[in-house]
Amino acid sequence: MDGNSSSVHSVPENIFQPLLIASNSSTPEKALEILIEASRNPDGRLDLASKNILPTVLQLCQILSYPSSSRILLLCLKLLRNLCAGELTNQNSFVEYNGVGIVLTVLDSVRELDLDYGLIRMGLQVLANVSLAGEKHQRAIWYKLFPLKFVEIASMRRRETCDPLCMVIYTCCDGSNGLIDEVCGDQGLPIMVEIVRTASIVGFGEDWIKLLLSRICLEENQFPALFRRLSPVGTFENIQDVNFRDDAVVSEQAFLLNIVSEILNERLGEISISNDFALSVLGILKRVVGAVDRVSRGKSGLPTGSVVVDVIGYSLTILRDICAHDGVGGGSKEDGSVDVVNSLLSSGLLELLLCLLHDLEPPTIIKKAMKQSEGQEGTTSNSSKPCPYKGFRCDIVGIIGNCAYQRRHVQDEIRQRNAVLLLLQQCVTDEDNPFLREWGIWSVRNLLEGNEENQQLVAELQLQGSVDVPEISGLGLRVEVDEKTRRAKLVNVS
Repeated sequence: MDGNSSSVHSVPENIFQPLLIASNSSTPEKALEILIEASRNPDGRLDLASKNILPTVLQLCQILSYPSSSRILLLCLKLLRNLCAGELTNQNSFVEYNGVGIVLTVLDSVRELDLDYGLIRMGLQVLANVSLAGEKHQRAIWYKLFPLKFVEIASMRRRETCDPLCMVIYTCCDGSNGLIDEVCGDQGLPIMVEIVRTASIVGFGEDWIKLLLSRICLEENQFPALFRRLSPVGTFENIQDVNFRDDAVVSEQAFLLNIVSEILNERLGEISISNDFALSVLGILKRVVGAVDRVSRGKSGLPTGSVVVDVIGYSLTILRDICAHDGVGGGSKEDGSVDVVNSLLSSGLLELLLCLLHDLEPPTIIKKAMKQSEGQEGTTSNSSKPCPYKGFRCDIVGIIGNCAYQRRHVQDEIRQRNAVLLLLQQCVTDEDNPFLREWGIWSVRNLLEGNEENQQLVAELQLQGSVDVPEISGLGLRVEVDEKTRRAKLVNVS
C-alpha cells in the first residue's frame, strides 16, 4: 500500500482533479472507490460519461507503473469495466482514446513482471464490455490481440484469465463473420488449442468456453481440426484411421468431447449437425473402441479417470444425441439431420454397436438366471466383456433405439443380424446401467413399430419360450400379440 501511495503522489495533480471533483473526495484511491460504486448502474455510468471521466482514467493508467501502483491500477481497470458496461458514450471514448492499447500495455507489464492474475482478469473484462458495442469496437480489440496476445493469455493455465478471454473472443466473433473465419484458421486454432488445454486442467467457472466451442466446433464445423491439433505429435493425422495405440488420445481430447457432448445435450434440436462432425466422432470411436478388450469393469460413470474409456464414452453420448436430433426417420428436414443419421448408418454405426452389445456379458439379472438354469458359474465370464464404465450398455442401446425410430431399414437390419433377442434382453434393470430398462423398452418399441416381420419374430420367440426369461416376465412384462392386427407389443402383466 505504501508503494501505491508514493506512486500516486508522483502523478500530476491535474490528472486526478476531475476524479476528485466527480467523487467529492480528497484522495485518489477513495475517489476511485466512490466512482466504481456510482458506475454500477446505468444512470451513474451516463452521469460519469457526461463528466468525461473515462479519458481521465485511461490517462492515469498510462502514467501509473506496475507493480508499484498495482492497487490503483486495479481500481482504474474496475472503474473502466463498469463505465463500459453498456454505455455507448464510454465505449466510444475508450476506442477513441486508444483504450485497447493502454489496457494491453498494463496487461503486458503484469504478465512480464509478476503475473497478477486479478489485474489481467479485470483488463480482459474491460475489453469484453467494450466489444459488446459493435463491430468497430470488436475489430479495434481483435487486431491488437490476435493472434499472439490471445495465445499468451490462453497459455496461462488459470481459470480467472481463461473465462474472460473466452468472453472477449466470443463477443468479438459473434458480431463479425470475418473474425470467426480468422479464429477458425491456421492462426486462430492454436488459440483454441491453448484454451482447451487450460480449461481441461483448471476447469471453467463461466459458460463462455461452451458458447465459443459451440460456435467453432459445431456451427463452423471445426471440431475435427481442433481435435487433431490436440493430439500427440504423429497421431490422428487421419481421424478415420482405426489403428489403435494406447497413446493415441490425451486428456484434452476427452475434455473436448465432454464439453461438446454437454453442448449437444443442452441444445438438442437447436444446433444443425453436419455430416463431417458426425462422421468424425464415429471415426474417433472406431479408432479407440478396441481398448474395451483391455479394460476392467468400470466402477463409476463418466468421467472414469481413464482417458481412452472417457473418449469412448463421450463419443457414444454424442452419437446418441445426434441420432435423437431427428425424431422421424423418413421424409426430409431443413437441418439435414436425416441425412446425418443415415450417413452414420451407411458408415457402419449399427454394425459396430451390435457387435459391442453382443460381446458384452449379459445384464446382471439375466446372467444370474443363465447360471441357475445351466448350473455353470463361469459360463459367460470367459469370453464376455464387462462394461468399461457405468452406463456403457445403456449408451449403446440408446443409440440403437434412436436409430430404429421409424427407420424401416434399421429395423430390418437388426432382424437380419439376428439381434432381436439381444435387444429384448436389454429390457431389464441393471446395477451397472441406470435406466437400461427404459432404453431397452424404447428400443424394442421402435424395433417393432410398423414392422410385421419383427413383430412375428418376437411372437414366435415367445411361443418357443425363447423370451420366457427374466428380461420380460420377471419384470411384470410380456410380449402380447393383438388377435386382430397380429402385432406384437410389450405390456404389463397386471
